[in-house]
Amino acid sequence: MFGIFSFCADLYVWKQIDTHYYINVTETILLIRRDNMKKKVTALLLGVSMVLSMTGCGSAASTTVASSQAASAAASTEASSESKAATGKGGKLVVYSPNSETLMNATIPLFEEKYGIDVEVIQAGTGELVKRIQSEQNDPYADVLFGGSWSMMYDNKDLWEPYVSQNDDKLMDAYKNKCGFITGNVLDGSCLIVNTDLLGDIKIEGYADLLNPELKGKIATADPANSSSAFAQLTNILLAMGGYESDDAWEYVKELFANIDGKICESSSAVYKGVSDGEYTVGLSYEDPCAQLVKDGAPVKIIYPKEGTVYLPASATIVKGCKNLDNAKLFMDFITSEEVQNIYGSTLTNRPVLKDAQTNDFMTPMSDIKVIEEDIPYVSEHKQEMVDKYTEIFTDLQSN
Repeated sequence: MFGIFSFCADLYVWKQIDTHYYINVTETILLIRRDNMKKKVTALLLGVSMVLSMTGCGSAASTTVASSQAASAAASTEASSESKAATGKGGKLVVYSPNSETLMNATIPLFEEKYGIDVEVIQAGTGELVKRIQSEQNDPYADVLFGGSWSMMYDNKDLWEPYVSQNDDKLMDAYKNKCGFITGNVLDGSCLIVNTDLLGDIKIEGYADLLNPELKGKIATADPANSSSAFAQLTNILLAMGGYESDDAWEYVKELFANIDGKICESSSAVYKGVSDGEYTVGLSYEDPCAQLVKDGAPVKIIYPKEGTVYLPASATIVKGCKNLDNAKLFMDFITSEEVQNIYGSTLTNRPVLKDAQTNDFMTPMSDIKVIEEDIPYVSEHKQEMVDKYTEIFTDLQSN
């Protein structure tokens, strides 16, 4: 059910999802509990009303609506506060996150309900959020960064508060918090996605099969120099085909991109969408969106390369000097708990990090996949070297 208040273009959108409300103001999303919603919406509506009066982009009727909503919300502030005081641990938590709405919906409402903590969520890209945290170091606003790559968090280790979840010993060994400040919570792996209507008699079981001349110009990939998922594919390929510094592995990369024939997709989403839509026969992609396409009945299937698949953990970190440290630690314990990990495994197309957590029936069991382990510190340290080497190979191929 959606309620939309459009005062000025797309300035203000209010969506009700289950028992929670999302306030979307340009690129910022605040997640608000229903029992405390009126209090917070009051301030936001008053702010929107002031903006409209200054800019003149709202009609008199729109301003009247905003004022009416604000007055109504203010009347129930005291009752909302009393309701909040009666629940759980209480307090506040500010979460910065690049995660999908699906993952946030599976996490934040339950955390609020379980502990009575007000959660404010600000969403943007990982790079943008890290820059914001850097700029706020003297007076942090965020308590937690929920999401983003392990390597980016590791590269910015000075920003994070040390903490190891109480559940860390229950996680799969490869994804435990060995560095002391990054908590893994879900996994996503590199994979191949193929269009079953176009595949015909072509055999694709792994990376080696992508050198088939019949696939020339029919392989979708994003640019490893500009796409994190494409770079993850590059390191997966190198590791699976001999090693990050192996001449044989880099020779394979050269032969693969010769068969790709210069067709580089503009984004990672264009890869799996292009395969699903029939523009390409096969794509170098990642499991989460591909599994969703399979679930939705698209004419695609996922192939886990027989040479090996790397699964990388999504990270969660506590901001150093944050104002709600106890609640931030509680959040880390919560997202790695059996309860939440089972929810992730049974309802999402990401994989949980907890040993023996529940998983969807339509997801291939990890036991049936050859999993190889990325050397994340090495990749983080040598990323630019690998990008430069790939770029040199690609440029040479294009000039010939």
